[in-house]
Amino acid sequence: MRDVLTKLRIPIVAAPMAGGASTPELVAAVSGAGGFGFLAAGYLTPDALAGQIGRTRELTEAPFGVNLFVPGPDSAADLEAYRRRLRVEAGRLGVEPGEPRWDDDAYSAKLEVVLAERVPVVSFTFGCPEPAVVERVHAAGAQVVVTVTTPDEARRAAAVGADAVCVQGSDAGGHRGVFTDDGTTPGGGELYGTLAALRLVTAAVELPVIAAGGLVHGADVAAVLAAGAVAAQLGTAFLRCPEAGTGATYRAALAAGGRATALTRAFTGRPARGLVNRFLVEQGPHAPAAYPQVHHMTRPLRAAAAAAGDVEGLHLWAGQTYTLAQEVPAAELVARLHEQAAAALVAAQRRLGLEPGTR
Repeated sequence: MRDVLTKLRIPIVAAPMAGGASTPELVAAVSGAGGFGFLAAGYLTPDALAGQIGRTRELTEAPFGVNLFVPGPDSAADLEAYRRRLRVEAGRLGVEPGEPRWDDDAYSAKLEVVLAERVPVVSFTFGCPEPAVVERVHAAGAQVVVTVTTPDEARRAAAVGADAVCVQGSDAGGHRGVFTDDGTTPGGGELYGTLAALRLVTAAVELPVIAAGGLVHGADVAAVLAAGAVAAQLGTAFLRCPEAGTGATYRAALAAGGRATALTRAFTGRPARGLVNRFLVEQGPHAPAAYPQVHHMTRPLRAAAAAAGDVEGLHLWAGQTYTLAQEVPAAELVARLHEQAAAALVAAQRRLGLEPGTR
């Protein structure tokens, strides 16, 4: 199973989207359609993760993966000023901010779950796993994928024995996979668009590369395959699928369009791209680089906003091309992307003066 991602019938990967969007139903639908789906272990308990793995296996015999958050160091940032701001925001919702605690998202325990369950692909985000962790995953017969945003991060992933890297362009929705947040720039470090990041990473390492960031159409899939990727990873494109666990207010905001996206630390303390709303605008400039402390502080506020249907108080992660995402079943979307990609490659061959199938 170590080469599962380079031999997909349809080279389309459903990104792991922590917080509820990635579900066993979504993963099973994508993998069952010939692509590859990832469960998101982030924020789940180890028992809940084991349950999702079991449920996915009930729904499909196709292989799928699990994504783990690599814990970072405890932040030394001053959190009290931001906590005072959040108390004002919380007062509007009738809640109190959560405690700004550091934790490792039960990383070790969840690693034990994926090893015991013999999940065929384990991906890591927010950092580079230790060589010993990579060795253990390999010993369990699984493939290791590391999310990277720069050539240097890709080299570090290669050095610990990763089997592949997922290069995330700055177009992507949700959290950026930077190994170390610089704490100052909006994206936590230098920003590369998806194609630029892909070309730089393929030049830096001799590993299979999965491309992610702003991909919503089959022509986007064709573009990254032509640029050297072995597969295209899409997240935002699947958010409106009925199998996704996207909340009602979140879905409505995606469908309505009309909002720009921006990178912010406002909701979690780690750079992430989402739809611009009041909370992002008012709190973003003041949010410290402190993940997961800020995540825990804002969690009660976000839960209250979701319960109230308050689109201005929610984290609405989305890539820059979110308005092109469609509300269709996941398997149908995979088939549609496949057809569009094939058509785009044929059109490109003809534009180059080649008949399809010739070299």
